[in-house]
Parts: sequence; C-alpha cells; structure tokens
Amino acid sequence: MNAPAPPAAETLRTALAGLLDGLPARQASRAVERLIASYRGATPTDAPILRDRADVAAYAAYRMPATFEAVRSALEAFADAVPGWAPEGHLDVGGGTGAAAWAVASTWEGERPVTVLDWAEPALALGREIAEANPALRDVRWQRSRIGAALTLESTDLVTVSYVLNELTAPDRTALVDAAAAAAQAVVIVEPGTPDGYARVIEARDRLIAAGFRIAAPCPHSAACPITPGTDWCHFSARVSRSSLHRQVKGGSLPYEDEKFSYVAAARFPVEPAPARVVRKPQIRKGQVLLDLCETEPSLNRTTVTKRHGDLYKAARDADWGDAWPPAP
Repeated sequence: MNAPAPPAAETLRTALAGLLDGLPARQASRAVERLIASYRGATPTDAPILRDRADVAAYAAYRMPATFEAVRSALEAFADAVPGWAPEGHLDVGGGTGAAAWAVASTWEGERPVTVLDWAEPALALGREIAEANPALRDVRWQRSRIGAALTLESTDLVTVSYVLNELTAPDRTALVDAAAAAAQAVVIVEPGTPDGYARVIEARDRLIAAGFRIAAPCPHSAACPITPGTDWCHFSARVSRSSLHRQVKGGSLPYEDEKFSYVAAARFPVEPAPARVVRKPQIRKGQVLLDLCETEPSLNRTTVTKRHGDLYKAARDADWGDAWPPAP
C-alpha cells in the first residue's frame, strides 16, 4: 500500500508549510504536543480540542499529511474492489481541515459535490483556506455541525469518517455509523492502527453489515473477523514524508514515518473484494517469501512462495503489507 505519493500529497504539504509562516517553531511544537496529549486523553470531549487558528495550523501541519495518506490508502483498496465506480457526491463527517476530501479527490478524478462537517469552526476555516490550493476542492461546502447522536446526514454516494470515532462516546459512535449507513451508498471508516482503533472499526463493520452493506476492503469477505478478540488486531501502514515540524516534535532524522491505521470500506452495491489480503509485512528470505494472509474462507493463514512459483515469486517479493493477493493479472 506504500505506493509513490500522488501529486496531491506534495500540493498538500506545500500548502500546509505556508500555514506556519510567522508562527515560531517552538510555539508550533508546544501546540502540537499539547494537542497530542488532549487527543490521547480520556474521551469523549465536551468541546472542540482545536480552539483557534494557531492550534489548527500547527496540528494540521503535523497530522494532516498522515491522515491524508491513511485515508488515501484505504480508498485505494476500496476503489480496487469497485472498478468502474466513482462517487458522485462525498460527505466527510468530522473532517476538520479536509484531509479525507483531499484523499477522495486524489483517488477519483472529476468534480463532485463535497461537504465537510466538523464542530470546530477554526478547523473548517483553515480547511477552506488550504483547499484553495486544490482546484478539485474549491467548491467544497464547509459546515459546522455537532458530531453526535443528534446528527442527521444528507443522502450521498460516499461518506468518510476518519479519526473521529475515538472522540465519541459509545452511543454517539453507534449513532454516527448508523447515520452514515442510512445516508450513503458507500462508507469508509479509518481509525488509528491500535487495538482500540481496530475494536472501533470492528464495531462499525458489524453495524454496516447488519445494515445490508458488503465489505469491500480490507477484508476479502463479509463474515466475522477471524482474529480472536484480545490476541491481535488488524491494521496497516502508510508512509508519510516528515516535515521539519515532525522532526522538531518527535526528534530523529528520518525523512519519513509510517502511519499505522485500521479501516473498513463497505458498499450497498456489489463489490469485488480481494481474494486475500496481506495483513503483515512480508518476510523475505533466501529463495522464499512468507505472506500472512486474511483469506476468503474466512481464515488467517501463512503461505510460502518460492522461486519455483515463477512470476508469483517475483510478485511476492514486490508485495507490501496491505496489498491484495494474488496480484491482479
């Protein structure tokens, strides 16, 4: 899933870098550290965590590229499972500064009505400003709305919910997923790639299936997840170029970091999920590649691909964590 970043990623990074002009590096770093502590604290919150432009600028510059890459990776897998389909409308719930809107525009060409809902007005205002750099997003509607049990959503083709469920109470999470299912033909939910994030994704997955949706990705089936609760969790990784702000906050010198995320993508219409999905980083050894796969049955199995498999062996050496298996002809 770590394909070369599309042009939109570079455009986004450039736009975000401009936000920090005039904001002292130390102030930006302190804002990010405080906001990370808030997001990792007890949930839910009773007020928007992003309070003003300085907060939003610092946090967007720090987190938006990672959110964009994670959502783009999930959408890429979804698009592979629904060939020939493209959303004619997109609603991003809890979208903040619009990372998912950027990801959708990067996945499917063409223009479509887009609405970003969030309860933090400073985030929406900054999202509108950043979107000026992307012609596909200049007509986005940025709408303030409380994300919770009282939320009602307009009908649309695609609803995205990224890094939002962790901020809500259990009843609000349930209400949001049900509202998304009622409004959309397709729903994509992305959460942090942690055991808790995976648990929230599984809860949402179960509700989408109960509402009549078919799972398109990452699972190759719509049956129960074969992972025994508490023993492991399903998550993937997207590579993100690190900004100078990333290096200031986290230290280190690597030009990139890997964003871990869990997700589910589902649709009301027919889908063509992958025959299997690589669910761990492939292990390349002399003359063989070990692939841990989630398979259609459903089950988790390890398969060994050796040189005697010819072209399949070459494909296995190129396979990445999160890829469909076997590769499409």
